[in-house]
Amino acid sequence: MCGLAGFLRSPSTPDRDQHGRWLTRMGEAIIHRGPDAGANWLDDHIGLTHRRLSIIDLSDAGTQPMASVSGRYVIAFNGEIYNFQKIRETLLAKGVEFRTRTDTEVLLALYERYGTACLDQLNGMFAFVIWDRVARKLFMARDRLGKKPLYFYQADGQFAFASEIKALLPLPFVRTELRHDAVRDFFSYQYVPDPKTIYNNIHKLPPGYWLETDGETVRQHQYWDVSFDSTSDRSLEELSEELHELIDDAVRQRMVSDVPLGAFLSGGVDSSAVVGLMARHSDRPVTTCAIGFDSSRFDEVDWARKVADQFDTDHHEFTVRENVAGSLGRIARFFDEPFADASFVPTYFVSQLARQKVTVALAGDGGDENFAGYSKYRTDQIENRLRNLVPGPLRRTLFPKLARLAGAVGMAPALKAQSLLSTLAKDPADAFYATNCFFRPEIWNELVTGELKRETSDYDPAAITRDYYKQAPADDHLSRILYTDIKSYLPGDILVKVDRMSMANSLETRAPLLDYRVVEFAANIPSRLKLHGKEKKYILKKAFEGMLPQDVLYRKKMGFSVPMAEWLRNELRETAESLLFASGSGLSGLFDMNRVRRLWELHQSGRNHLTQELWALLAFELWWQAWQMGGVAGPSATDETRLLIVEGR
Repeated sequence: MCGLAGFLRSPSTPDRDQHGRWLTRMGEAIIHRGPDAGANWLDDHIGLTHRRLSIIDLSDAGTQPMASVSGRYVIAFNGEIYNFQKIRETLLAKGVEFRTRTDTEVLLALYERYGTACLDQLNGMFAFVIWDRVARKLFMARDRLGKKPLYFYQADGQFAFASEIKALLPLPFVRTELRHDAVRDFFSYQYVPDPKTIYNNIHKLPPGYWLETDGETVRQHQYWDVSFDSTSDRSLEELSEELHELIDDAVRQRMVSDVPLGAFLSGGVDSSAVVGLMARHSDRPVTTCAIGFDSSRFDEVDWARKVADQFDTDHHEFTVRENVAGSLGRIARFFDEPFADASFVPTYFVSQLARQKVTVALAGDGGDENFAGYSKYRTDQIENRLRNLVPGPLRRTLFPKLARLAGAVGMAPALKAQSLLSTLAKDPADAFYATNCFFRPEIWNELVTGELKRETSDYDPAAITRDYYKQAPADDHLSRILYTDIKSYLPGDILVKVDRMSMANSLETRAPLLDYRVVEFAANIPSRLKLHGKEKKYILKKAFEGMLPQDVLYRKKMGFSVPMAEWLRNELRETAESLLFASGSGLSGLFDMNRVRRLWELHQSGRNHLTQELWALLAFELWWQAWQMGGVAGPSATDETRLLIVEGR
């Protein structure tokens, strides 16, 4: 994996004599994504910079930005194309010449021959830009699921782009104005959903989209979407066998590397299946890495060891203890937007551990979204069945009144009844939003103040969930909420977390369960074979019954979570207090801090658990301190002697 950035040099772009320096600073901001080499391309119309993490063809021939054989096109590419060798053979048969063994050159040649249709042939994770020096147009594309990030800035006649927002900030024309509805989104979802960012005028290119611009007009097009509307009628045995073979092929393709390769291992079905298949295809022990906690409720290392022993892996572990408080600010700095999925902490440490052993790690991400692995899916299914027993008009008018009566009782059973009645009163999409909402609306309304309150008073963050649910190409409720998560939670949370934390350690991660063929196949599996009674990911477990032990397959899911409630009362208490209640904090301009302190004291007393809300507030302040007060320098500095300046015309 790598990092890229650049900008179009329009007549109105200021300080043309400084553009080479701008490019260098943009590259410096993302050197962690590519510590092996860096180069700039600067001609009359565009500036491109690229940072390289060498994985395939380690020679200097793979340096980017790379020009095509014809000289017409220039590419900067982040990611891996897993089927590039097959594409290369096809192009060779058509007379195309190659100078390197890289997937970058294959991608460039494929685009030169097929244009935007090249995307249909790619199997991989990617974000890339291609500059057409003749037509003077820029083409940008992002992979189907959003594994690799791509941002762009457009305002005042200027256009710029980068793998991370921090690489845009050295540009003097880039303005970083807080986007109020994105702040509201963050506190609802714990991330800022595509295509927004936390800033006005900076946008994410959504997964499965390409963009073309000449600097004046911008055209976006969706080239891929997942469909749940053609459910297979084949037997469980046939489907599970084909699923096993498909995942096996996805793992095999992702084991191509010219550098050391290993895997993350939690001992859950997803990562265990990946490790088992890697062992099948490897002639040496697979390197596996696991993360643990002092709290037994969150620790899975015993399960990871069990799987490691079964497949005789070269196994390594790290336990997260008191190291959290001292590392939190440094780790959070790798996020250019506020981000509150606390599992980024163990993800960082397991990536750090893995990087000491390998350069590439396979992971089990995608199993939960493809095969209904989260507990929320079963809960939501049950609630939706109950909801369907009562006519909508009656449910929407009667249940809120019953919920208020239950809440007035105040005892635990009554409060549970209140929560259930409130959920059942909602329509399915709004109920699923409530399931995913990490900052209760009543607490938001209590805390928010000033301009943020005025600007978001009429804004409803649930509309994002509602829109995905409505547009889902699916007939049943479970498929609709799976589609919603694949379009929002997966790229906005899971893939952001893995990309930023692995790249913070210059580690490439690959996710076989997010091979687009696996995603499309899973979408056409009947919902009853994903969520089967109480059993989540039923068909995935059936697909690996012959490979993994029964107790690994059918154990209770723990999830990759952290003991945040305990941390906020112990390890993180002092750090959190100093950040949340510091004079001039970012939060103080947005929220009533007296009420925030009251929530904090309630949590510390143990009388109320407000972990999600308090952690979101802390995560926002961590981001504010890093990027609103901490300048634009990247997480590390670069050795400029490693930069190659390429002058183009």
